[in-house]
Amino acid sequence: MIIRPSTNWLRMLFVWDGSVLKTIVPQLLLMLAVSVLAVVTGGHVFGAKIPLDTVPFPLVGVSLAIFLAFRNNAAYARFVEARQIWGRILIAARALTSQVINYLPEDGDGFERKLFVRRLIAFVYALTHQLRGTDPAADLRRYLSKAEAAELRGMQYIPVALLDRIRLMLSRAGRKRGQGEPLLWILDAQVSELAAAVGGCERISNTPIPFAYGVLVHRTVYLYCFMLPFGLVADLGAATPLVCVFVAYTLFALEAIAQEISEPFGTDPNCLALNAMTRNIERSLLEQCGQEMPAEIAPCERYKVM
Repeated sequence: MIIRPSTNWLRMLFVWDGSVLKTIVPQLLLMLAVSVLAVVTGGHVFGAKIPLDTVPFPLVGVSLAIFLAFRNNAAYARFVEARQIWGRILIAARALTSQVINYLPEDGDGFERKLFVRRLIAFVYALTHQLRGTDPAADLRRYLSKAEAAELRGMQYIPVALLDRIRLMLSRAGRKRGQGEPLLWILDAQVSELAAAVGGCERISNTPIPFAYGVLVHRTVYLYCFMLPFGLVADLGAATPLVCVFVAYTLFALEAIAQEISEPFGTDPNCLALNAMTRNIERSLLEQCGQEMPAEIAPCERYKVM
């Protein structure tokens, strides 16, 4: 995810890293070629004049704006919901750790607070890897025993399995101390909140924006842009490529941004910073337990400074 300090308007004009411009350069070059062709031929294709004027374009532009607004709003809603879910994961993990520290202190009855925290951190890392389709083995080995990490590797839903083990630990500790059902309900509420967060992330990850909307917007944008030079060439002349490439940049960029943020758990520059958020949860839980914290994940230099 792009993290930048506040900058002035002039530098913003020349931002490259983090901008979707690099992903749409081929389309803009194609648009430039089409526009130049329209100027050179005077709007003729194979000797025939394409009978276009500027009247239909505002009408089509209104429809296109509606389609793009819907697509971008839907994509941004997914992005915001995903960020809110990860905020709830942080809150629930901190609350559960605090409750364990204060309600289930270590007193030699077999409850291992360090194992509990390690499993909770492993859960967060496992969820990150599940959402990104990557191998969690290295992060699981950092916090779990070799035997447990190997056992979990063969499972399909590792975060759920870790939550089950955490819940079992809490249940055994609470019942052994005779602290009754109310304490277990309090602890279980936070575990259930983490489980709900897993389900929310899976819902976003497994339910993309309907493909038909993307196809409709994609086709409409490209058809509109490729027709635009032939409708404007009679009025704009040599300035047609400049105007058409600028209009195409706006439309292509909006589509590209929507495509990136509609998959908030991806690795594109404008997706959620899952690695940094996971490390933040890890650091917070370790600090609560008085253990040494790893360093924060800092954004790479090309994203941090201009």
